[in-house]
Amino acid sequence: MTPAAVGLRCPDHAGNPRLARTVQRRGIQRAPQRLRGTEALVTKALIAVNVAIYLITAVQGNGINAPGGTLFAKMFLFGPAVAQGDWWRLITAAFLHASVLHIGFNMLALWWIGAPVEQYLGRVRYLGLYLVSGLAGSAGALVLTPVAVTVGASGAIFGILGAMLILEWQTTGRLAGNAMTLIVINLAISFSFAGISIGGHIGGLIGGILVTLAYARWGRGHAVYGRLGPSGVAGLVAVAVASVVVAYLKVRGYA
Repeated sequence: MTPAAVGLRCPDHAGNPRLARTVQRRGIQRAPQRLRGTEALVTKALIAVNVAIYLITAVQGNGINAPGGTLFAKMFLFGPAVAQGDWWRLITAAFLHASVLHIGFNMLALWWIGAPVEQYLGRVRYLGLYLVSGLAGSAGALVLTPVAVTVGASGAIFGILGAMLILEWQTTGRLAGNAMTLIVINLAISFSFAGISIGGHIGGLIGGILVTLAYARWGRGHAVYGRLGPSGVAGLVAVAVASVVVAYLKVRGYA
């Protein structure tokens, strides 16, 4: 299926005869039904968890625009704390936000791009993509700013953008499409304003691309048509382990 302004279009009507022949040859009929059936439940659940944690940290901290408190202190990403054994921070930081504007933009982006990607990948693979991209984003943040406090879901969101890039490339045969445009714009914003984790964004993007390529069996299949088989599990584990290793190598001197 191909995303378009009027909704999802079949390959015959999207100008991709190669993919159309592949669909016809393999007799793939279940994807459209699966697309309609997901209803973006994982995306909704992730947004709910992010908002709930933000409200808790706002209550424990100094108000709606100054979250803090015990939970915030236990969850934010900080290289020396990770080096001392707080490895959970590599993923928990992806569920913290620093202000209403921060969580507002991130949750809007998560809904806007996450819901359609969840429809394409299905719930399980989408959740794996989100969590592992969050790990990769934390690793990237530690590479560039190991002693800065880093929070936010943007690493995982950039991972979803990376998945969009691969899905669009596999569907249309082109990299220079809507996904690439969104990536370039958001990376330009990342480099233009202070206080944005450039490493987190790039790390999450790389993680999302690698995970989605693993779902596509490294070009031997299509990421949309498939389940979380051995190659997908291996890809998720490999990217997750690589992210933790990169983080460990960066922070081990800060203990």
